[in-house]
Amino acid sequence: MVTSPAITCSSSLRNAAHVSAGHVVTCSSRPILPAPGNHRGSFGIRIGSPGERGMLQWSSVMPVIAIQRKFGPDTMHSPPEDFLTDDRSRAIALSMQDASKPAPAPIVISDDEGDEELAFQIQIQLAMEASKAETSARESSYPSSRSASPPAPAPVQGSAPKPKFLSERAQMEKERLERQKRSRPDDSVEMDAEPPKRPHTTDTRHRGSAPSAGSSKASSSFPSNIPTIDRIFWEAEARQVANRHAEPRRDGQPTFRLTEVLGKKSDISFAILSSYSLALSWVYEFFDRQTPVIVVAHDSERQEAMHNVFPNWVRTVPKLHNNRGCMHMKIFYKTGRLRVVISTANLVDMDWRDIENTVWLQDVPLRSSPIAHDPKATTDFPAMLQHVLHKTYVKPALGALRKERPDVPIKVIEDIRCRWDWSKVKAQLVPSVAGKHEGWPNVIMTGHVRLMKAVRDMGLRTGKGKGKQLMLECQGSSIGTYTTQWLNEFHWSARGESAEDWLDIKKAHRGKEPYPPVKILFPTLKTVRASVLGEPGGGTMFCAPNQWKGANFPRDHFYDSKSKAGGVLMHSKMILALLRTENTLGGKGKATTTNNVDSGSETEDSDDDIVEVQKEVGWAYIGSHNFTPSAWGNLSGSSFNPVLNVTNYEIGVVFPLKDEAQANKIACWERPPKKYVVGEDIPWMQNDSLVLQQLRVQEGG
Repeated sequence: MVTSPAITCSSSLRNAAHVSAGHVVTCSSRPILPAPGNHRGSFGIRIGSPGERGMLQWSSVMPVIAIQRKFGPDTMHSPPEDFLTDDRSRAIALSMQDASKPAPAPIVISDDEGDEELAFQIQIQLAMEASKAETSARESSYPSSRSASPPAPAPVQGSAPKPKFLSERAQMEKERLERQKRSRPDDSVEMDAEPPKRPHTTDTRHRGSAPSAGSSKASSSFPSNIPTIDRIFWEAEARQVANRHAEPRRDGQPTFRLTEVLGKKSDISFAILSSYSLALSWVYEFFDRQTPVIVVAHDSERQEAMHNVFPNWVRTVPKLHNNRGCMHMKIFYKTGRLRVVISTANLVDMDWRDIENTVWLQDVPLRSSPIAHDPKATTDFPAMLQHVLHKTYVKPALGALRKERPDVPIKVIEDIRCRWDWSKVKAQLVPSVAGKHEGWPNVIMTGHVRLMKAVRDMGLRTGKGKGKQLMLECQGSSIGTYTTQWLNEFHWSARGESAEDWLDIKKAHRGKEPYPPVKILFPTLKTVRASVLGEPGGGTMFCAPNQWKGANFPRDHFYDSKSKAGGVLMHSKMILALLRTENTLGGKGKATTTNNVDSGSETEDSDDDIVEVQKEVGWAYIGSHNFTPSAWGNLSGSSFNPVLNVTNYEIGVVFPLKDEAQANKIACWERPPKKYVVGEDIPWMQNDSLVLQQLRVQEGG
């Protein structure tokens, strides 16, 4: 494998008090073989004295929390990777140019609106240029998009009386929208809210789902002169991570870089980070030295602990089971805005450069005044986020940090729910907490049983009728030891069916059920060899030979995993769950639409909040869970006393899919996936790779 060079600490880092003479700080992205039963990719950072180095390993997702300060000049110096910051340089140059001239009022014209829409927009622009007061009002509204609260869905306001052309504009807009409604069906593409545009846009906003996942229309809603690092995502956004081996992407979709996910370092007031693999010195360079940060990661002793690692940085070590870990990240900005990030990328340079990963993020505004704590709210997004922070030992770390930094924007973890407005977050948070969970109040909070609850809360329970089925496409970087019982157990929860009912089925019968309609996506040996990095790049993909050769292993359910970006391997973890009628399960039929949920539509001129009923076709998952029992848990016990055993800490989001087109947009793999050819295709198994074995010998591994 092509390994990244050792990380060299900056002079400030070398001189810091925490790095004493005689200690060694080295980082390595060498692939590490998993412990027995743990088939997950990992990298390592070793920090310790000569002869006594501890290996850090952790799981792969990062929610991020951040709070932002008032915006000023960009004081962020370049992070260590040029690949991560080339957009930053262009952004700074553009901002310097823009500072010398007023920003023009943008005109947004959809491709299919025709000549009438063009004439309409030209009339509007000419009228605006004729009215200095209106022009001034529009220019003053542009900086407000950087405020800590989402823009109000109201017309542009000015201090002067409304000119006559505005009433004419309203009438023209009404007529145009009526023409459009007659000429085409709804195109429910979600738009990320930036400055208010026209009072009634032609784009429908899907209120019942989370991100449009890198939709080209959603991306084009931003003015072209605003770099991604400066954008605020009041609506959720999911994108793939930029990869230097696939630029530009073959599918043309926008991407995220780590600098864009974090934002300008001068704007960050506080962050909580967690990672399965952690290059601590590398991550340190992305933050100002004075910014307080909590890092969730285990140490070599794998015991609950807490200690300082850098000035203003506290590392907390949660209780681990069987040496497994987890990853999440939250970022607070100095304006009060909070950004939550779920990523499949670890906090190591390779994950943001050489292998493909996925990021889901959403910005959450600060409330004008806090709300009271609600002890009955236990499973919505902020409640689940607080649950994860408690379980990963963030509470004592926050208390310790506040003694040194009383300016940290949250006093207690419960502030996250009470002080921030989560009303626009439509996704469901699904964590896995390592350990043995007994009783329904505990079981319902983690693993695939939590997924079941999320599916029900979205109104997407399949039901027990034979007229509709759920087809799963499960993509990841690690393969589990599958049995018919576990696959049916997971599929039962994915349908939103009661775990209590599952346990009421006799255990002997559960083990004899045929495999459910599940497609397991994992790259073939041919795909890995044909990728840009070849076999050396496959060190984060795990399938053991003894698994594949097992007597009852579901080999007939394996499909090749090929990236839509190009010839790169994917460390992403996704699940697509699509409702199908029985006569389309094995064919090319379209997904059924069986459940009604709310869908926002801004196609009337009376009220921006009018909601249309739209049917969902399924749901999508993005996060750190590989499709394995270790990540999602094994359910046992009885319906009176259930037990869920979970090996890993994981976290992800689930959100509804409004149609098959959105499913195709979100999926990071080529659809439909190609089924393994019997006798010809086998999965990539790094233990059988002579190339990797030789590289490890050369590295001394």
